[in-house]
Amino acid sequence: MGFRVLLVGGTGQVGSALVRALLASSACNEVVMVNRRAVVLNEHKRLRQVILDTGAANFESEIKKLAASCLAQGDPLYGASCIGIGKGSQKWSEEDIKKLEIGLVGAFARGCLVGGVERFGLLSAAGSSAKSRIRYARIMGQKEDTVRKIGFKRLAIFRPGIIAGNVHTPGVLAWLGRLIPGSFGTIDQDDIGRAFVGEFLHGSNGTAILENAAMRERSRGL
Repeated sequence: MGFRVLLVGGTGQVGSALVRALLASSACNEVVMVNRRAVVLNEHKRLRQVILDTGAANFESEIKKLAASCLAQGDPLYGASCIGIGKGSQKWSEEDIKKLEIGLVGAFARGCLVGGVERFGLLSAAGSSAKSRIRYARIMGQKEDTVRKIGFKRLAIFRPGIIAGNVHTPGVLAWLGRLIPGSFGTIDQDDIGRAFVGEFLHGSNGTAILENAAMRERSRGL
């Protein structure tokens, strides 16, 4: 049986890579992108967008209804968040970053769970910890904790290091990152996208943290 994916953050760099990977998989019957405003999509019969006001008080309940309608079609439904401001975080206030990364993502995840989604993939970042002294890493850790507490049957947290193929990552930085071993080095964004798909296809139960090496392994397993 195939599956469907309800996705927020699908217009971003990593989100776009995930959409490509999902559409390349014959197991994915539909990708439903939740967007704040309409975007031009490629005319693919398995791809559609739903426009919702992500800042509205009823956003969570709208996600619940959307998830339930997707599940009514009979396929397993997975939730995914590729929200992430990355480099732009330097220009944002902490309050604004939390509103997006914790508020929006938390509301989306809660709506997914109440709507019947049991498995969820979350884009985070290497070094994330709610106790970090680094603002971005600390907020990413708080986001992870928020989604972890929601209670999905399966939660896969993706923590990439330097993301190559991303317009926000200078080519020199991506090249230098390939010299850095481990979780803080470079990973191609298409590998992240394929890792999400691999997780949807083969993930078990519980919570899993996937850093660079694990994401590459998932990607190669497709």
